[in-house]
Amino acid sequence: MKKIEAIIRKSKYRVVKDALHNVGVNFFSYWDVTGLGNEKEGHVYRGVKYSTSDIQRRYLSIVVNDDFAEATIKAIIDSAGTGEVGDGKIFVSHVEESYRIRTGEKGGETLK
Repeated sequence: MKKIEAIIRKSKYRVVKDALHNVGVNFFSYWDVTGLGNEKEGHVYRGVKYSTSDIQRRYLSIVVNDDFAEATIKAIIDSAGTGEVGDGKIFVSHVEESYRIRTGEKGGETLK
């Protein structure tokens, strides 16, 4: 199993959620987070300079079976990207085991 963690623009959340549902990811957790970006310059809007170092983002945590990881990652990349700095990041790690609390089942079946 793989754990896919994605940090995306809050404005792209609905599009990403729909893309994940379209490929069969029907459960994941998310949080609103603030992070620090690499960009040091602020943006100017109507003559007022805004800091872009503190960035409001949405953090997604998704666990999928190994054979489903690539489809999940592709759905996030295709739906979250704008081509601009700050589109986000995806991190993938291995999950040793999972358990369904209700039944005591373990393994990949618990994700279905």
